[in-house]
Amino acid sequence: MKRDIYNEDHEAFRDSVRKFLERSVIPNAESYVEKKCFPRELWFAAGEQGLLGLGIPEAYGGSEAEDFRFAAVLGEETSKVSGALNSCWGIHSDTVVPYFVELGTEEQKKRWLPRIASGEILCAIGMTEPGGGSDLAALKTTAVRDGDEWVINGSKTFITNGYSADLILLAVRTSPEKKARGITLFAVEATKEGFSRGRKLDKVGQDESDTAELFFENVRVTDAEIIGELDQGFIHMMQYLPQERLGSAIANVAHAKQILLETVEYTKERKAFGQPIGTFQHNKFLLAELVTQIEAAEAYVDKLVAAHVRGELTAVDAAKGKWWSAQTQSEVLDHCVQLHGGYGFMNEYRVARAWRDARVTKIWAGSNEIMKELIGRSLGL
Repeated sequence: MKRDIYNEDHEAFRDSVRKFLERSVIPNAESYVEKKCFPRELWFAAGEQGLLGLGIPEAYGGSEAEDFRFAAVLGEETSKVSGALNSCWGIHSDTVVPYFVELGTEEQKKRWLPRIASGEILCAIGMTEPGGGSDLAALKTTAVRDGDEWVINGSKTFITNGYSADLILLAVRTSPEKKARGITLFAVEATKEGFSRGRKLDKVGQDESDTAELFFENVRVTDAEIIGELDQGFIHMMQYLPQERLGSAIANVAHAKQILLETVEYTKERKAFGQPIGTFQHNKFLLAELVTQIEAAEAYVDKLVAAHVRGELTAVDAAKGKWWSAQTQSEVLDHCVQLHGGYGFMNEYRVARAWRDARVTKIWAGSNEIMKELIGRSLGL
């Protein structure tokens, strides 16, 4: 089905992104897996290409893209190459940046945004805590006022870009008695005394993503590092989580679609009993179902993107897109593995790595169960 959400400018940008990925990412993909990170040189190259500052105004060194569809195009194209690349760049550019652009002071914007856009500063967001999972209101990391400073103590886990981040947007509890209404966001530089990183986490998939634990022991910050308003951090997070979840949905569908297309080609070449396996009725019917399923999911996500561009995307609709796309991706890729037979279980095949990489999408950005809870509440249940 022909898509109508993108215009000529978006497609021209898509072409430039593809060329960049073909030139700078794909030839080195295996080395990224071995090192379990994307080297800073790649971040600098992406910054030079203007890919890290799409949402940053030109006055602060960004590309200042006209609308979110450019970020959606970038998310689609990076996901086709590497789910981990999309998650790392997405956290940096689409998840963290809006907090600074829309909530940051002029001094904060001048201080950090130009270097975020160039790749000199790599960003992470510290929400999830050990034992906390998707329950952001229950976080235990605290910031206690001490004169003109705040003293932060606590830890975060499963932090994308955590092992190499230079700047962490950190959610902490500043007024415990207020519960969810007592959370504040701080921008914490990795050079702060008392900040440390734990091990680089050994994950089932997304090997290239340098996910880590972060620790804060008497880390001192000032009001100048507060992002947004004091004790309004939970409200701020609820305001920006829909875009993060939409980004996940975009990536989920694009990732699954690419692997499905590659699987279709595989079934044309792979033979069993003297004929291509794709010609067997079961496989042919299955692929017909999967292609339709992906196109239906893509159409729905395109609708969500259009709503976001108009400023009409709701938290509930973003939750619908996030859980449905993650579930669809999981089902489609599982079938793709099966169609590859034993080769589908070999890490040297992209389908195997894609299958592993996709599993986490039903967990992060709010688990699918939490997404259904949000949707259920909207029904008055």
